[in-house]
Amino acid sequence: MAPLVESSQPWVEKYRPRQVKDVAHQDEVVRVLTNTLETANCPHMLFYGPPGTGKTTTALAIAHQLFGPELYKSRVLELNASDDRGINVVRTKIKDFAAVAVGSGGRQSGYPCPPYKIIILDEADSMTEDAQNALRRTMETYSKVTRFFFICNYISRIIEPLASRCAKFRFKVLSEEIMSNRILHICKEEGLSLESGALSTLSAISQGDLRRAITYLQSAARLFGSSISSKDLISVSGVIPQEAVLSLLEACKSGEFDAANKEVNNIIAEGYPVSQMLSQFFDVIVAADDISDEQKARICTRLAEADKWLVDGADEYLQLLDVASHSMRALCNMPQVFEF
Repeated sequence: MAPLVESSQPWVEKYRPRQVKDVAHQDEVVRVLTNTLETANCPHMLFYGPPGTGKTTTALAIAHQLFGPELYKSRVLELNASDDRGINVVRTKIKDFAAVAVGSGGRQSGYPCPPYKIIILDEADSMTEDAQNALRRTMETYSKVTRFFFICNYISRIIEPLASRCAKFRFKVLSEEIMSNRILHICKEEGLSLESGALSTLSAISQGDLRRAITYLQSAARLFGSSISSKDLISVSGVIPQEAVLSLLEACKSGEFDAANKEVNNIIAEGYPVSQMLSQFFDVIVAADDISDEQKARICTRLAEADKWLVDGADEYLQLLDVASHSMRALCNMPQVFEF
């Protein structure tokens, strides 16, 4: 049974760094936290930045390096705030765990084992404002025996009284070189070979998110075997082929509504998510050298509006068709239609 368990393990977990010093491309964070581990004097911490850059990995690594495997379960509480985000969780689960004091500490089995516990709140920016306000009081009351690690993508969604009580650590988007090195290491360990261009494709579609890149790689390996192409990676990622995006742009440039409508129908018929199409269409528009800034502004304004309407539940076909017609008018310098 052991090989089956091993083969079913997500590679994200299998290749997750176990120590702070192994976290990639976050040199300033690693340097500060390494000093923290040496003194075992740990403040409340707030890790923020884009997804897949090592925030959760770093928090877990600190906790494991402080307490070791024996004390970890009794000293560390892990919560995903997107699930446990209400005020009742703060009043019960978090407060009950934080209130219990621990022993005076001292090194055990080579680990510092400081005299406090750690509560790790992943996706803390999903917590309601009431819950965050309740948590502020809990932090003040039990600061001697409990430390909080907040992990979020958007620091602006953390209330200021909570953020001001934490040491803040910003995680940067991973560079293509860092991601490529990590992916190649995993390929070597798993016996995979990437065909020409597959590595750059994987880096492009994952957009600096290493967790996403590793997940795409594992999915492609299970579906297509040990030799993986760019086409394989695109098919498992949900990314729309660039040809489809460029075809829609060319149809808009032609100024012919029937041509644009045909491309919109093709996109809907293929089952491509329109929100993904808007994102990729935006990238193509912004990068285009033959489109003026004014034209880009008109198109991007409509893209933003369509994205908002889709979130609110609008029809995908109608929104994409409206984006196409607005783009056609902008690209062909047709008069702008004002809505009242």
